[in-house]
Amino acid sequence: MMAALTVVILCLGGMIPLATFACAMLAMLCLIPAVCEYGAGTAALLYAAASILALLLGPDKELALLYAFLGWYPALRPRLGGIPRPVRWLVKCGLFSAAMAVMYALILRLFRLGAVVEEFAGYSTAMILGLLVLGNVTFLAFDQALARLTALYQKRRKTG
Repeated sequence: MMAALTVVILCLGGMIPLATFACAMLAMLCLIPAVCEYGAGTAALLYAAASILALLLGPDKELALLYAFLGWYPALRPRLGGIPRPVRWLVKCGLFSAAMAVMYALILRLFRLGAVVEEFAGYSTAMILGLLVLGNVTFLAFDQALARLTALYQKRRKTG
């Protein structure tokens, strides 16, 4: 059911203009119950199933690829908890930056998604780096939200 909910959220992102990144983050939240209840392995299977379905069925391929390249993060997040905080932030930013660089390189060079290619054609290198920095800041804010929502889920689960 969570995979179906994830795909529905991802499909909504393709229908609502400018919802690409927000819907990808909302879809990642669907992994919280799987991680808390069944562990990272089951959450990774949920992510894989939802990614494949989104790539096949989703109207917005950039959104589906965004989820495919970042949707695994909620399953990995608990394993990063043992790393000291400043190093952990650097690791998280490195993972995000690498995922985005590979994803957009594939989009621009291999898949040739027309709208994205046209959009990036007008960007300078400084603007792309600025977007990457802004993306990292947003990702770290999302990470904090993910931590708080996971704690809230666990608290409700214990009291419920």
